[in-house]
Amino acid sequence: MTGRVEGKVALITGAARGQGRADALRLAQEGADVVAVDVCGPLPGVDYASATPDDLAATVAGVEAAGRRVVAAQVDVRDLDALRAAVDDAVVRLGRLDVVVANAGICIPRAWHRVSPEILRDTLDVNVTGVWNTIMAGAPHLVAAGGGSVVVISSAAGLKVQPYMVPYTTSKWAVRGMAKAFAAELAAHHVRVNTVHPTGMATGMGSEAMQAALGEAMAENPRPRHMFTNMLPVDVTAPEDVAETVLFLASDESRWITAHEIAPDAGVTEY
Repeated sequence: MTGRVEGKVALITGAARGQGRADALRLAQEGADVVAVDVCGPLPGVDYASATPDDLAATVAGVEAAGRRVVAAQVDVRDLDALRAAVDDAVVRLGRLDVVVANAGICIPRAWHRVSPEILRDTLDVNVTGVWNTIMAGAPHLVAAGGGSVVVISSAAGLKVQPYMVPYTTSKWAVRGMAKAFAAELAAHHVRVNTVHPTGMATGMGSEAMQAALGEAMAENPRPRHMFTNMLPVDVTAPEDVAETVLFLASDESRWITAHEIAPDAGVTEY
């Protein structure tokens, strides 16, 4: 039986663990080779542990266990030159590029008056400039291949305002608009660009320390906390659930979908 993305090659940033790893493994299971990129080092200002080279190695092992090829690179998405070099090298080794999943991102929850200029700058550098860099490094190869799919991982915070995280919410609305703008121009080359908007997920980002930081912000101003409530009776979802949406957008099943938002969000953006 042919996989849903058989013969495609997918670039995934933030691939060492969490959502990025889930995307890499799911696409590999359906026949894609993978370019797995992650900084595998300290992330600026975050309250949770950063991914490690061992985490990236585990992603590589998982893709290979699915019988697919994988090229891994330790690259910071804020470094366009390094990212472009890594992607170009991977395309030479794997032969093409068909899918770009711009997943890498950070979140530093704070009450609005406790957000420092450094938190704002770092969040926008990773979550916005990093996405732009990823598309700029990958899209030329999709154009050369005659078409493809760009999947930008935004957030429920990119559709519905979420409190206690002004920089994160700002970044996730920004990449939603960025995706639409890229979609308008890349459509001439049969390249589709869409955004994915999950609710809270059980990943390393949602660690105990991260929850403590969020709880501290909530304690100062409790009323907006209800904005995190999912319509469906679940508190968090799994990255594997969201990976199904990424797979759909990467596959030819979504060939006429572009410049849209898809929200595997348990209804949080409508509640």
